Amino acid sequence: MLQIRIHGRGGQGVVTAAEMLSIAAFEQGHHAQAFPSFGSERTGAPVVAFCRIDDHEIRLREPILAPDVLIVQDPTLLHQVDVFQGLKPDGYVLINTRRSFDELGLADISARFRHERLTTVPATDIALKLLGRPLPNAVLLGGFAALSGLITLEAVEHAIRHKFSGKVAEGNVAGAQEAFAYVQNELKELAHAQAS
Repeated sequence: MLQIRIHGRGGQGVVTAAEMLSIAAFEQGHHAQAFPSFGSERTGAPVVAFCRIDDHEIRLREPILAPDVLIVQDPTLLHQVDVFQGLKPDGYVLINTRRSFDELGLADISARFRHERLTTVPATDIALKLLGRPLPNAVLLGGFAALSGLITLEAVEHAIRHKFSGKVAEGNVAGAQEAFAYVQNELKELAHAQAS
């Protein structure tokens, strides 16, 4: 079972991201579930949402304490909340920022986990450019598809169009595509640097 934990702030579409991820997994023939965990439900407050994906029916309902994947929609949470708590040793981490793990003060994380499974993508910048609004959730799912290979970009596009329509859907699809290409490029550069 693949367990994904998404951290962000109220108003950033954290819960919607988990829902779209479960729709993308379902589109690929998997069982999936998505659910939020609210502390304070106000805009700007830390929010966590969860997504589970499996080839069998999912009966678990509790929060994800040992995620395989972390998606961090708001980098200001990195030093306020222990977002890395319970992350499995071979886990994936995708952070919404232009900065590197070292620039974020996360050198210890990049030392402990597999480099090819840790990356950043400027999802808010991409969303602002294509949507005119700072909503990074759908953009990050494109980045996650490229980072992990666990879901396809086509499934992400389907999920976005299932959730949104018109210009909003197409802007989010374009954002997911741009993030997918961005992360693919980052991974190629990393592989090239490790090979030389």
